[in-house]
Amino acid sequence: MANFTTGFYLMGFSDNPELEIFYGSLFLVLYLLALTGNILIITSTSMDDNLNSPMYFFLKHLSFLDLCYISGTVPRFIFNSFLHRGNISFGECVVQCFFFTLCAPAEMSMLTVMSYDRYVAICLPLHYDIIMNFRTCVHGVIGVWVSGVISGVMHTAATFSIQFCGPQIIHQFFCDIPQLLKLSCSNDYINEVGVSAFLSLVAFLCVVFIGFSYIHIFSSVMRMPSAEGRAKAFSTCLPHLVVVLLFVFTGVFEFLKPHSNSPTVSDILLTIMYTVIPPTFNPVIYSLRNKAIKLAIRNLFKRRIYNLSKLTDY
Repeated sequence: MANFTTGFYLMGFSDNPELEIFYGSLFLVLYLLALTGNILIITSTSMDDNLNSPMYFFLKHLSFLDLCYISGTVPRFIFNSFLHRGNISFGECVVQCFFFTLCAPAEMSMLTVMSYDRYVAICLPLHYDIIMNFRTCVHGVIGVWVSGVISGVMHTAATFSIQFCGPQIIHQFFCDIPQLLKLSCSNDYINEVGVSAFLSLVAFLCVVFIGFSYIHIFSSVMRMPSAEGRAKAFSTCLPHLVVVLLFVFTGVFEFLKPHSNSPTVSDILLTIMYTVIPPTFNPVIYSLRNKAIKLAIRNLFKRRIYNLSKLTDY
């Protein structure tokens, strides 16, 4: 038995050089879209004084989480695809696992906090400013990051405390924990199973909390006498609900799918769904139905064009 400290080999999706370039290009396009969308959300919510409410404060941190989530795994795969290589050092693999297991639970926590914000805004509007004050918002974000760090440390410590045997080949494009556990010499991965079970229970409780929040939200919205008020409430809640469903369902797909040693087309699609799709499309979902964000982004571009025109005048 030997514990490999030199590194691992990431198989990716294909050994065919042409297909490697294709998958690398696809992930590059999606990564650039994710970068552009999330940076626009962060910049617009930070610079526009009209977007200083708790909802946009949490949205800004969700976008930052999405950037960390996708940047922890995808750039390395793009690099490997274009260079036709799959080597990753032991240290890089540890870092990948840590960031992935930090960002995914933290995102679930952030979506839970955002659902509570929407619940207070719709169901307790007269007390909203008192309950969702600046201190509450900051504490909520700190709690999100602390929960993520705890999850990352627990997962990473449990995973890399096991001994790895045989060829250190990972049949995935990043250091995925289920694939790493297949390299275990014996049943010493029981600690990681326990950590996964505990954090899965926490994630389930978050989903239940979000579900109950939206039951109360929709109940309150349907009692609103004004059609305009109902439309406004739905416009602020539906994007968040869509993001929650997207994130939860992709996570459930990953949890339930069989982990094979020879990835199929469905395996590739499911992998893209839970690693790339949420951080790429979250900004699109939030901006499509949100007039305030679209206006802020438009003003951001106008300001940028105006500043460039002043520079050219000089």
